[in-house]
Amino acid sequence: MIKNIEYIEINNKMQCLSIRANHANNPILLYLHGGPGDAALPLVAKYNKRLEDIFTVVTLEQRGAGKSYYPFSEKEEIKIGTFLDDIYFLSLNLLKRFHQEKLYLAGHSWGSVLGLKFIQLYPDIVHTYVGCGQVVNMIKSSQEAYDYALQKNKAGNNNKVISKLESIDCSYRRASWLDDLLFVTGQVVKHKGSLYGKTNYNRFIFDFLTSPDYSMQDLLNRQKGSLQSIKYLWQELMDVNFEDETEFKVPVVFVEGRHDRHVSSSLAYEYFQRIKTAKQFHWFEKSCHFPQWSEPQKFYEVMASVSETPKS
Repeated sequence: MIKNIEYIEINNKMQCLSIRANHANNPILLYLHGGPGDAALPLVAKYNKRLEDIFTVVTLEQRGAGKSYYPFSEKEEIKIGTFLDDIYFLSLNLLKRFHQEKLYLAGHSWGSVLGLKFIQLYPDIVHTYVGCGQVVNMIKSSQEAYDYALQKNKAGNNNKVISKLESIDCSYRRASWLDDLLFVTGQVVKHKGSLYGKTNYNRFIFDFLTSPDYSMQDLLNRQKGSLQSIKYLWQELMDVNFEDETEFKVPVVFVEGRHDRHVSSSLAYEYFQRIKTAKQFHWFEKSCHFPQWSEPQKFYEVMASVSETPKS
């Protein structure tokens, strides 16, 4: 059995990872959290614990996030490519350490941007990629989230919120983009479009507060890391569009909450239908943006099936 929380230097920055497995020879599953900056170590440990039976589950707290928090500097080049370099370095480290040639990769939301880009760059070291709350086209997805928030408030005759929403440019290019983004996201959450059946994230906050792996300082750093990561990365993230990328050298599996309005699952399904290479799609009927934690048993079953797929 392996149950470690470690700090390793990745491209000149100390970063934290959790490594958990019930069997030392399990295949590696590297989990990339959302955000950017939305560290998730306690949530993976709690809701996805069964995965440790069939994988060596590695959860990276990405640079500047959660237990890997440090203040970003204007002198740094904090770009999507920075994180891809980190993931590549870590992947090679893990493969050497566990004497394996390939790993499984799972990316959630922002992590799904990293995951899909990673398999385009380094297909030779990935068995299968699993995208959860898969980002396809950020401009379109942001528009759909905005439309959902506006429609819900119109249905409730919330005129003050409607007026605020109608003043927002959901391409998030104006000087007020950060406030606008946080407001729209808050409305999506409030109207149960993000966490299934819930109007807030209190359930997850409780999980962090009660985690043996997270201190109060870690939790505070998670909040700071999330905000700084959004500030540094969101404008580049808004340019992400995978719609023309329909062939991959690695099998892709999409896990989508039927009711996801945070990152459009309907866009993910439309995109999936056009992918020409090996693929699977799984609808989670009682989930929004967090199917891996809203329906963890079903997520386990999907991952178990993926792990048993014949390797090329």
